[in-house]
Amino acid sequence: MNRVTEILGIDLPIIQAPMTWVTSAELVAAVSNAGGMGVLGPNAGQYTVARDPIETAERLRSEIRKTRELTDKPFGVNYFGPYDSSQVELSNAILNVMVEENIKVVFLVGFSNPEEIKKLKDLGFTVVFRESTPTVKGARDAEKAGADIIIATGFDEGGSTPDKPVGTMTIVPLIVDAVSIPVLATGGIADKRGVNAAFALGAEGVYLGTLFNASKESRVHEKVKQALVQYGAEDLVLLKTGYGSYWRAIPNAFALEVAKLDAEGIQHDKNVSNLKKAMLDGDFDEGTITVSSGIEFIKDIKSCQAIIEELMSDVRNRL
Repeated sequence: MNRVTEILGIDLPIIQAPMTWVTSAELVAAVSNAGGMGVLGPNAGQYTVARDPIETAERLRSEIRKTRELTDKPFGVNYFGPYDSSQVELSNAILNVMVEENIKVVFLVGFSNPEEIKKLKDLGFTVVFRESTPTVKGARDAEKAGADIIIATGFDEGGSTPDKPVGTMTIVPLIVDAVSIPVLATGGIADKRGVNAAFALGAEGVYLGTLFNASKESRVHEKVKQALVQYGAEDLVLLKTGYGSYWRAIPNAFALEVAKLDAEGIQHDKNVSNLKKAMLDGDFDEGTITVSSGIEFIKDIKSCQAIIEELMSDVRNRL
């Protein structure tokens, strides 16, 4: 065991990222059953947008219960603290369901918010904190507030990138040196060499999204799985979000159109964060397929069990 496996109660220090729209009870249970920790993300298992915060929370409750039917292993739930007053009702509804369903591990994502961490700790949760743009100050503040594990995110990641283009090889040791609690590395890790490198940098576990989208248990559209195998790092495009970050994307028709508009400095209303359209529905004309720079190392579609066995083959011998 290492500190991550001990804190989370799992066999192997590999965590499946709680990706918006694309997680499900089946994926989460498959990762947990293979010895890692699966995490339910926003809109897990859903294909439509809920009408209100209460329905959103109740859908999460249903997916939590489905997950428990598929595994008796630990799993986590993603939680966004309220960014402003408009998010309070939704955050409270999600939090109430997590308490009522006796969730043990919460993955808190967003800006550094020590008060939110303290609140979660007071409720008895194990807190894994991931600052959207990781900073030494944010990591130290989170540790002081009671966070159990920190996630250090490199610019190589899929999803909305950090605002600052600091790579995984740099940010991981910076955060490791800043705190005494264990750190998970994320961003571009897609084979066991990346896992081994993360541990060499001082991380005690890895946190992966793109690679688990390329699993048999993932519910992303089959066209997306084919694209994950087909494209490499040099094919990808960066799409501006307007907030300092980017979406790293496969060059489908939508992404190429947006990239052209960005390059020409043309203002547009294209929704680059519309992951559902492409990733679930397979609509490459209207949605983004976001991936990490590690896509180059995805050669085929495997089960979560096979993915984890391959990535953890060296680490397992050292635990």
